[in-house]
Amino acid sequence: MKQLIVHGDAGFRRDAVIEVDGEELVCFGMAKQGDWHGPDEPQMWCTVGTADEREAYEKRQYVPHWLDTEAVDAEDVEVLSEKNPLNV
Repeated sequence: MKQLIVHGDAGFRRDAVIEVDGEELVCFGMAKQGDWHGPDEPQMWCTVGTADEREAYEKRQYVPHWLDTEAVDAEDVEVLSEKNPLNV
């Protein structure tokens, strides 16, 4: 599980399955930053992980401040599906 900061709006929302640098990830939760005062483009702060990490996310069995953080541009994110089929 890690924090993913996406610079720009990549067009996905919570529960989407995305691919970043060849790694398939599920977006467990997100917060969109920058709509009111800036920066020039919005930032999407996402908690992402593999499908088998969903239970740990839901039970809060992690420390958010200790997660690795990765920043990418919106163009580097491929949306594989809008909703995670395992969490319907």
